[in-house]
Amino acid sequence: MTEAQKSSAEYSFKAFANQDFHRNINRYLIDVSNIAPGQKVLELACGTGSATRLILERLRGARESLLIGVDVSAQALREAMEQLASFRDVALQLVQTRAEQLSGVVKQRMDRVLFLNGIHYIADKDALLDQVRQSLKNGGVFAFNTSFFNGAHPVETHQFYRRWMLRAARTVKTKYGLTPRASERVQSRRQLTPEEYDELLARHHFTIVRWEIKPVPITLQGWKDISSYEDFIQGALPGIPIEQASEALKEAVQQVMAELNLQAVPRNWLTVVAAKG
Repeated sequence: MTEAQKSSAEYSFKAFANQDFHRNINRYLIDVSNIAPGQKVLELACGTGSATRLILERLRGARESLLIGVDVSAQALREAMEQLASFRDVALQLVQTRAEQLSGVVKQRMDRVLFLNGIHYIADKDALLDQVRQSLKNGGVFAFNTSFFNGAHPVETHQFYRRWMLRAARTVKTKYGLTPRASERVQSRRQLTPEEYDELLARHHFTIVRWEIKPVPITLQGWKDISSYEDFIQGALPGIPIEQASEALKEAVQQVMAELNLQAVPRNWLTVVAAKG
């Protein structure tokens, strides 16, 4: 394993994705998408297959069921294939590609396209919606969720976030003499409002059939796990080496939750289900 692969594996989304609350959020999106045996489903940014497994469980029981998972990471797809090897009664294809380039690899029309907690990373969301629309049958459903949008932080949590980020920045300054550089923030920090997502879908002739925002309590372990995720780390402490930034975030969140006597801190999740018009 190269150093880059080692870093990618060590600072991946996997630990956070395997938290019970995160699985439940994704299970809910799958529920409201009405996935059933016999359908053809496309999962964008499937990663190591945590949500893919939940989708496969819904598709069992019909020979014509098909699930295509796409992800940009070959390493994640290899792990997903190993994790999902026991699912032999559903046709599963895992394809390395970017979500914005679907038409080059997905040749048949799908019943459902799902994007679980990843749409915020796409810079050109109009290009993405063009691709999703091309991939869907008429009347097909595009469903996504995200906790990275303008409005994800409930008002009552603002003090927690301010203290956490200030404490983490102070820690890297004190321990390592480093200062975060705001100019290096990652794409996930440029967040749309729910209304902007509505407008995006309308521009591409999708009709919203379900739209909701739910607060989800996240425990200390959940915040520590997201502090081991490279993209979150780079967004929170841009320009700081990943190892030092991760440790500072974990140390700071533990201190702040103890100071504020918090067992969990809620974060809003946006869930949207829309039909192709």
